[in-house]
Amino acid sequence: MNRSDILKGSKTALPIVLGYLPLGFAYGALARHAGLELWVLAMMSLVVFAGSAQFISVSMLAAGAGAASIVATVFLVNLRHLLMSASLSPHLQKYPRRVLPLLSFWLTDESFAMASGEFKRGERGHLFMLSLFATAYIGWVTGSILGGLLGGLFGGTVAAVTMEYALYAMFIFLLVAQASERKLVLAACFSGALSLLFYLHIPGSWYIILATVCTATLGVMTEKWKESSL
Repeated sequence: MNRSDILKGSKTALPIVLGYLPLGFAYGALARHAGLELWVLAMMSLVVFAGSAQFISVSMLAAGAGAASIVATVFLVNLRHLLMSASLSPHLQKYPRRVLPLLSFWLTDESFAMASGEFKRGERGHLFMLSLFATAYIGWVTGSILGGLLGGLFGGTVAAVTMEYALYAMFIFLLVAQASERKLVLAACFSGALSLLFYLHIPGSWYIILATVCTATLGVMTEKWKESSL
C-alpha cells in the first residue's frame, strides 16, 4: 500500500473538509429541529451522502411530503452526477474495478472539482483518489453527527445561515482554484450567467444541468474549430 498517495489524497481533501464540517453541522442541526432522530440523520449521511439532497429531504420530511415525491426530487437534483461521472471516467480506466463503486458513491460537486484539478496536473493513482474522496466523506459524516448532537444549542436560523455561508465560501474557493486559465474563467462566467438565466425562466432544478451541458458543448465546439483552423 502506497502511504504517500494516501497521505497526499487526505491532504488535498482538507479544503473540502473545512467546508463540510460547518455545512454538515448545519444539516444535522436542521434535521434535529425538523424532528429527525440522531441515528436517522446519521444514517442519511452515511448512506445518501449528498448535501443538497439531504437538505431537501429534511425540508420535505418536515413539510409532511411522501416518500415518492422525496425520491423523485432527490433524483432530479442529483442528475448532475451523471455529467460529473462522465467527465472523470476517462481518467479511471486503469483503476481496479473494485474501487469504482466506492468512488461513484463518494462523488460530490466538491470532490469532483478537486479531482478534476488534480487530473489536469497529471494522472493520479486509485489510492490517492480513494483517500481524497474518503476524507471528504468522513468530514461530512462527522459534521452531521456533531450538528445532531450539538445543534440544539443553536436556533434553526443560525444553522441555516451557517450552511449558506459555508456552501458559498467553499464553492468560491473551488472555482478560484480551478480557474487557472483565461478560457476557464470565461467558461465559468458564461456558465454562471446561463445558470442564472435558466433559473429565472425554467422551473425545477434543471438550470444547473442545462447550463453545464451548454457550456461544455460550446467548449468542445470551440476546441474543434481551433484544431480545424490550424
